[in-house]
Amino acid sequence: MLKGLALGAVAVMVMSGAVPASAGGSGAGRGGCARQTTALFCEDFERLPTGGAASLNWGIDTKHGKLTVERRGGGKVLRVHTEENGRAFLKVDDFAAPGNSFFGRVRVRVAAFPTAPDWAHYTLIEATGQGAEIVRPLGGQYVPTVDKALWGVGADGGPTGDWTNWRESAPSVAGRWQCVEWEADASDNRISVWIDGVAKPDLTVTTTEHGGNPVDFVFPRFDTVKIGWQLYQGDPTPSAYDVWYDDITLASERVGC
Repeated sequence: MLKGLALGAVAVMVMSGAVPASAGGSGAGRGGCARQTTALFCEDFERLPTGGAASLNWGIDTKHGKLTVERRGGGKVLRVHTEENGRAFLKVDDFAAPGNSFFGRVRVRVAAFPTAPDWAHYTLIEATGQGAEIVRPLGGQYVPTVDKALWGVGADGGPTGDWTNWRESAPSVAGRWQCVEWEADASDNRISVWIDGVAKPDLTVTTTEHGGNPVDFVFPRFDTVKIGWQLYQGDPTPSAYDVWYDDITLASERVGC
């Protein structure tokens, strides 16, 4: 492994959702989907029954994993569970962002990140469409040389190859809620990331500045966004993974935390 969302412009209106009580400093003031009247897509899970996750507004992509809706902190959240190198994603299909550019925001809590094997690679957000590149605005790797799991923007499947642009300045923190935002700006194929409202410029990638082969990184024409968890290596430690999500929003403007 190298170092290194039809919804169209129609807002999806859903009932308000509660931010998990444990979210703390991750910016609880924005509330759930009722506040996001201009969102391209929004899901706070408040209208869904507990148990196996399903909605007419999004699909599911799983292998050795499952999605469930749970009560937590006075509201409802999505739990993503996978075994070994499985995957489980909420999938936003028929996504169309104006100008092929969009912002995303999720509240997320990861129980634990991999500590083996070396360079174990995980993805939480993935955007695909008409074009070769599989764009991963949020993922990371366990980096044995520093014995840490680190966030990184990445890609696969296209001319730039398989890469994750991890940075030591952005450790993947387990066991607490965080608000993660990203921007996909097609003008220069730029991915920018904010964590708990703080910009992480070290994670930024562009057409020419990225972690892959020395060729231009070019977005596909986005039509699908997946939010969940996937690990790519077998026999990992730990052997199972749990991730919780709330207040998933895709929008043409920055939502904020």
